Amino acid sequence: MQPPLHQSGASPRRNVVALDIGGTKINAALVRISGGDAEIITSATTPTVAKDGSDGILAAAVRVARNVLSGHPGVQLDAVGMSAGGVIDSSRGVVTHATDTIPGWRGADLSAPFTAEFSAPFRALNDAHAHGLGEALFGAGRDHRSMMMVAVGTGIGGSIVTNGSLLQGSHGAAGHLGHIGVSEAEGMKCTCGRNGHIEALASGPGILRVAKKLNAGDDATKDGKALARAAEEGNTAAREAYRIAGFATGRVIGSLLNTLDVDLVTLAGGVTEAYSGWIDAVKQGVAHDAMDVVANTPITTATRGSQAALLGAAAFSLNFPTCDIPTEGTEA
Repeated sequence: MQPPLHQSGASPRRNVVALDIGGTKINAALVRISGGDAEIITSATTPTVAKDGSDGILAAAVRVARNVLSGHPGVQLDAVGMSAGGVIDSSRGVVTHATDTIPGWRGADLSAPFTAEFSAPFRALNDAHAHGLGEALFGAGRDHRSMMMVAVGTGIGGSIVTNGSLLQGSHGAAGHLGHIGVSEAEGMKCTCGRNGHIEALASGPGILRVAKKLNAGDDATKDGKALARAAEEGNTAAREAYRIAGFATGRVIGSLLNTLDVDLVTLAGGVTEAYSGWIDAVKQGVAHDAMDVVANTPITTATRGSQAALLGAAAFSLNFPTCDIPTEGTEA
């Protein structure tokens, strides 16, 4: 028997359908938030088919949302929250900037299919923002007043949460740490079209490029898993690629600590777990650039994994506890 999903009392339980639209799959969950805790009651996944464009992907997201609710007939739904790639104007639920990975994603109205389907408020936010908010409220950052999350995987992103409030910025673009310029990436083209950004050097694909330049070998540079395995097994060039990328990432983090002075830095993403020496290099980079007053800021790894974005989207949809939302749909 399923536990009751809505109860009255001093700490009411709020029920949210949360979605996380990624490059390869759409995750959905029925999330229950009560007091300061969040619990995933049930979840489902469906593939992201980029060639279907924004309309097809949003239709698939509605179907998987229905799926997670199907086992709980009569549940009182308080909100629907979505985490998705791109710069999102959360006040309108519209993607204002995005890459061409999904045809038609830029300009997509994320809210329309869900407000038509569900009798509940809908809110959307950027995936890195959702991940950071979920981790800050319900994961590694829950006992800290402020947290900066740095996510390093296919790209590099981040988010800043202070006293439970997510910083989105005037255009919804706050936290794009991957697009900070670093000397080590000079001449390397970033996914945004600019040159010299940290993402071009220190993301998963960037580290592979560095390893190839260092002649790590064809076997080691087949993909990210092969490179991480080679580094763990002692491949000198593979280890050096991770060291270069980690040190540069740490320098960016150190500079941001000088600016933001947060309580905690949380590292997330596939690169974080790939090769053990990478985190050591990150910490060395932080020590190189951080002022003494912030040099001992704790650096830890995320604890909620793939759940974090769903929990962040759920909390954001309820404005829990509070979120800084742009009030106008402006573009950079």
